[in-house]
Amino acid sequence: MAKRIVVLGGGESGTGAAVLAKVKGYEVFLSDRGPIKDKYKSLLDQYSIEWEENTHTEERILKADEVVKSPGIPEKAPLIQKLRGLGTPVISEIEFAGRYNKAKTVCITGSNGKTTTTLLTYHILKDAGLNVGLAGNVGKSFALQVATADYDYYVIELSSFQLDNMYDFKADIAVLLNITPDHLDRYEYQFQNYINSKMRITRNQTEEDVFIYWNDDENIQKELSKITSHAQRKPFSIQKSNEVQAYTEENMLRTTPESGDLSMPLSELSLRGTHNLYNSMAAALSACSLQIKNENIRRSLSDFAGVEHRLEPVARVRGVLFVNDSKATNVNSCWYALESMNAPTVLILGGTDKGNDYTEIKALVQQKVKALVFMGKDNSKLERFFAPMNIPYVSVDSMDAAVDEAFAFAQDGDTVLLSPCCASFDLFKNYENRGELFKQCVKELV
Repeated sequence: MAKRIVVLGGGESGTGAAVLAKVKGYEVFLSDRGPIKDKYKSLLDQYSIEWEENTHTEERILKADEVVKSPGIPEKAPLIQKLRGLGTPVISEIEFAGRYNKAKTVCITGSNGKTTTTLLTYHILKDAGLNVGLAGNVGKSFALQVATADYDYYVIELSSFQLDNMYDFKADIAVLLNITPDHLDRYEYQFQNYINSKMRITRNQTEEDVFIYWNDDENIQKELSKITSHAQRKPFSIQKSNEVQAYTEENMLRTTPESGDLSMPLSELSLRGTHNLYNSMAAALSACSLQIKNENIRRSLSDFAGVEHRLEPVARVRGVLFVNDSKATNVNSCWYALESMNAPTVLILGGTDKGNDYTEIKALVQQKVKALVFMGKDNSKLERFFAPMNIPYVSVDSMDAAVDEAFAFAQDGDTVLLSPCCASFDLFKNYENRGELFKQCVKELV
């Protein structure tokens, strides 16, 4: 009798896992407590996979031999706890797909910058002529591609939620950009739990594998002694030292001879700002580790177009520049955005608070922000923290009001920055929806 796989969640991740399970001969059932999009229903029907939406039939689910859980479902969900109580293995889509993957993997995580670094790394590899797929939090489901495509390489963006349920999966190249507090509501408000999750990127690596990380991150440094793998370590830093493999010197980005001996003027990098310099270093080290030619790496680092909703210039209206940084869903990401601002800034903050501590951005807000717009269903925490700073502020509960109020505060030469620090789910479907609405409202000002 075929092994019974139940997939919980009918989005990109879950549907891909279900297809892979079906292709590999499992008895498959997919269940989603909410509605399933038509495009995923069609895919499930195409492969004759049983599915249900808007409910969980526990009797069927609890009979599973193994469960593949979509990353959005928390460990503390009652159904997951019941499965754990029965001893049923619960894994991630990435873990499941890894069992059947024969391609090399470049896996990228971090509290901030992972989407940009993932897309930049993919851009370098693809432009160099490699047969490469894009998966994880961006691109198509890893499992679906393993089931239906034949790539030699994958560049995979991994969230902490995906890492939580990975056990035997191994990254050939693991990239850890940084660790700052995020998603603490999913980790019992214990930062160490979140750190432990991020460090799982190094799990199962051997001496033939590569671990790339930001050398100046205190949280990463504290964890290095706990790593049991013997992967080749390739840290990066702005400052040159004996430890680092990528650094800056005389306005040049450089890697050491053992890591490719790449040299490139910082002025030629397409991505601006300190945070993007780190992202470029990580992508360059990944490419060097795959023996991609330096001229290919330099060309790709110079012509990469950037990421939507991440410090994305939208328009200049009567001398005021509007910047969409809706992807800034935590405080550290907003810090990097503010750090890159060179003009007086009106900052739009707010959304679903994930246990945020706004102290990290306090000095930059005092230094660079002329007015604040709090946008959310409940702005009381923001008001309590920022009101004593004596910076003009207003609270709103919609995007059009936020843009109108920010524009009223701004003058010719100023910047209006949407960098919310928070998740989007109080007022919007997701951060993409928030960013699209911001851009739409700005264009209506023109």
